Amino acid sequence: MRGRLEEGKKMSGHSKWATIKYRKGAADQARSKLFAKLIRQLEVAAREGGSDLNSNASLRTMYQKARDASVPMDTIERAIKRGTGELEGVRYEAVAYEGYAPGGVAVIVETLTDNRNRTGAEIRNLLSRNGGSMAEPGAVSWQFERKGTLSLDRTLDEDKIMEVAVEAGAEDLSDGGDRWELTCAPQDLGGVRDALVEAGIVPTTAELSLVPTTAVPVTDDGEARKILKLLSLLDDHDDVQAVHANYDISDQVLAEFEG
Repeated sequence: MRGRLEEGKKMSGHSKWATIKYRKGAADQARSKLFAKLIRQLEVAAREGGSDLNSNASLRTMYQKARDASVPMDTIERAIKRGTGELEGVRYEAVAYEGYAPGGVAVIVETLTDNRNRTGAEIRNLLSRNGGSMAEPGAVSWQFERKGTLSLDRTLDEDKIMEVAVEAGAEDLSDGGDRWELTCAPQDLGGVRDALVEAGIVPTTAELSLVPTTAVPVTDDGEARKILKLLSLLDDHDDVQAVHANYDISDQVLAEFEG
């Protein structure tokens, strides 16, 4: 796995955007807005796979994300019951929208919505007003693959992480700048996280994500800022659960945007 570090660096666009989103979430995203997104994810996971955490891997992942974000247990339990139909609630469906940001950067926007027509129109509007465009289903999704991704504090020992993670089924460890990034097969996410926690290595985040297989270099600073602004606006939409893009932007511009 160590031998794949360079490959991980080449594909760092996803990791860098995740870093921005994480810091942005910690710094200025309203707690209630974050809770609302996690609650929707819990409801949909429970509806699609049932309420048993042991047999429903998706629900188990969403449950852990909610606990890590300090969502109250009673709120989590009610969300699961709404998903299984034990309590009444709005029915959300998962819809992914594909498009392009400035510079031809591929974008996938994952949403949970109770009105796909409204959400689709709003996502299209955000893209078109900010130098992007909507694409047909399948136009950009081939440039991404579903993976389990875990972020760990950069001060943690690399050798210890590798020893535990490889044994648990992790595929790659890459240097994300101020943190380590682990990837694994989607079905192995829970097992890798549990193994790390048992070894005293607690991930900052552990989630299912779309990782780009190719990256688009963005060398113009102005265009880079336009891309990051668009991704941020998309991520702020109430129905949006995740935004994935395959850019490669300089650390300097990323740092300026975060600031």
